[in-house]
Amino acid sequence: MFRTAAMLGILLILFGCAQVPEEKKDARDPLQVLNRPVYDFNMQVLDAYLLRPAAVGYATVTPQPVRSGIVNFIENLQTPIDTVNAVFQGKPSNAGVGLARFLINSTVGVFGIFDVASEIGLELVKEDFGQTLGVWGIGDGAYLMLPAMGPSTARNFTGDVVDNLVIPQVALSTPQSLIVFAFKALEARASLIPQEGLLNESLDPYIFMKDIYFQRQLFELYDGNPPLKQEPDNYDEDFLENL
Repeated sequence: MFRTAAMLGILLILFGCAQVPEEKKDARDPLQVLNRPVYDFNMQVLDAYLLRPAAVGYATVTPQPVRSGIVNFIENLQTPIDTVNAVFQGKPSNAGVGLARFLINSTVGVFGIFDVASEIGLELVKEDFGQTLGVWGIGDGAYLMLPAMGPSTARNFTGDVVDNLVIPQVALSTPQSLIVFAFKALEARASLIPQEGLLNESLDPYIFMKDIYFQRQLFELYDGNPPLKQEPDNYDEDFLENL
């Protein structure tokens, strides 16, 4: 099945190189002629036949307290990365909160399974290396629709590679890293199920997802206070947070 899906993805890319209509051209998306076939492959093959059914099954059989514990554990595992990136971005308060959260949740919270830090007012602030590059003045680069991984940009893809190389080298073996990745993917997809209607009802789901992605990146880069309020009124805040 995996080989078949991979071959279908390659064929979609090869045969998807048609001219993009003038009204749909986007300076942020110079690779749209390749990105759209990958998006179709992700949604019509991988999501329809693999990821969504797995996420539905996961959400159905896993009690919410267990799901919350899994999410808390993974977020706690990533907190040192958030903390280091906060230092790189010149945000000492966020770095201090990240360090305190990691110490509290790793001990009192039983390896991060329980988010004790949030209960005492130390809220999670996610900082990744893609944001760090943005703070350093590096632009988004081309928008990318990655097979199986979804939307990204050249800058954020680079940041993800750096971040995802650090955790396995510091704390996890390869099998453990794969298990964490699988649970992250399942939880992320399961959290989007209530928001599927917005995507399906949009005139162009590809453009809708791209615009949501850039709004989310702007929101995170400026810690929730972007210089210009660009979020259209018809975008759902839950969809924006969970994408």
